[in-house]
Formats: sequence, structure tokens, C-alpha cells
Amino acid sequence: MFQDLPPPPPAYEAPAPEQTIATLGEVRVAAALTDAQIKVDTGFSGASIVLYGAVFNPTEAPADVVLVVRGPDETVRLVKKTRHNGIWLNSRPVVFEGAPGFYMTASTRPLPDVADFGQMRRLGVGVDHLRINAPEEATTVTRYGVRDVVISRLGENYLDWRRAVIRLKENAGLYKNNPDGVSFVDRGLFRAEVELPATAPTGTYYAEVWLFQEGAPVSVSNLTLTVEKVGLERSIYQFAHNRPWMYGILCVILAAGIGYAASRIFRNR
Repeated sequence: MFQDLPPPPPAYEAPAPEQTIATLGEVRVAAALTDAQIKVDTGFSGASIVLYGAVFNPTEAPADVVLVVRGPDETVRLVKKTRHNGIWLNSRPVVFEGAPGFYMTASTRPLPDVADFGQMRRLGVGVDHLRINAPEEATTVTRYGVRDVVISRLGENYLDWRRAVIRLKENAGLYKNNPDGVSFVDRGLFRAEVELPATAPTGTYYAEVWLFQEGAPVSVSNLTLTVEKVGLERSIYQFAHNRPWMYGILCVILAAGIGYAASRIFRNR
């Protein structure tokens, strides 16, 4: 059984889809999802997906299962209220470019009881150890029509801004930690539920099912989940992203037409 795994790369790399990696001794975990594709339409109010699996453990040492689900990365823009001469003003915007749009962990026990701090930090398991990408060098660019947007690790203030990102995501129900979300239903068989809120971003989600023994990871199973828009919403979404200028012009024309029609109706009354 391997005790030391190679350190992960600085930037998050998606695991290979639908494969199980086992270590020596045939101690391994296998898992699957009841639904690997979620369709989003106008009536979408969230979804609940069941993950189930089995632990193959011929040894006498007990094992823990930890589930990590990470949604597509997205850009997060933050500003901070600062006081200047008695007036509260917004600071220059700070942009994080590698925050997952959805992140959850579920485990058989609280994460600190499964493995130590260093092990979880190295694997990036848990909200406290979540790697949110930000460039090493401080730069200023123009974003969202605003000049001098700061993109950096912010030195000593980086952790404060990172906590702000996590707090906002947790308040929106997009970052979760369930210390008893994985339960064994029979000898070696386990299940967990992945709750996606209505605000969950579309795209490809990656699920990692880690098997721990004596505080060390011994096996991991990688799965993928797709959340995509369907119907009219998909057509509008694709049109808006593929032809943004035409989409903007049509929105202006539509708004002007509705306003003109409303004014004529109320004028006749």
C-alpha cells in the first residue's frame, strides 16, 4: 500500500473520465452515478443524484470513503468596501479566474478524522483546502468595462479574498461539506447523494471517490457528470454566446418594440 502520492499540479486538472485507479493489495473502490446527465429547462428547480459504489477491502483495516464533486471553473469578481474621508467606496475589483462553480464533499466521517491536514491539503480535498487559481504576478487589465481590474494573489491579503469567495458560494448553496454524507448500506456497499441547486452552472462536473485507510489514500474512482441546457433555453444560450453582438442588438430592438407597444396601448386608454 502506497503511503505517499505525487503532489498535484498547481492548476486543477480534470481526472480521466470513467476510470478506477487501484493500488497494490487489491484494496480499491468502484463507484457509479444513477444519472450522469442532467437536463436544465425553464422548470429546473435542482436535482438530486445518487452515487453508489463498493469497497473491495480484503484486509482487516477499516476504510473511509470521501466524495468530492467539482463543477466547471468560472470567473469570480469581488470588490471590497473601503472608507475614504468618511465616505464608503468600492475598492478596485479583484478577479479570481479558477473558482469552481460548484464544490461539495461528502464522507463517512468528518475529514479531520479521515486523514491529517497535510494529506487533505495535498489532495485538495475539502473547502478549506480548495485550490482557487489566481495568477502569481499582479497585473491590471480592463474587465467588464472597468479599468485597472487587479488580477493577482494579493500577497498577504489573498487568503482573506479567498475566504470571501468561499463564503459567497456557501451562502448561494454552491459549496457544501457533509461530514456524514457517505453511508455504508451493506458490507462494502455505500451510497451518497449529490444535491444540485437550481443555480448550479452548466458544464462538465468531475467526481472523485477517494478510499482512505489508516489516514492515507489507497484508491480513487473518477466519474463525470454533465449539466446542460435543453430546449429553447439551450438555443438562446448558444445564440447569445456564439453571436453576442447580434444578441445584444435584438434585445435592444425587442425592448424598444415592447415599450412602444405598451405606450400605444396605455395611450388609447
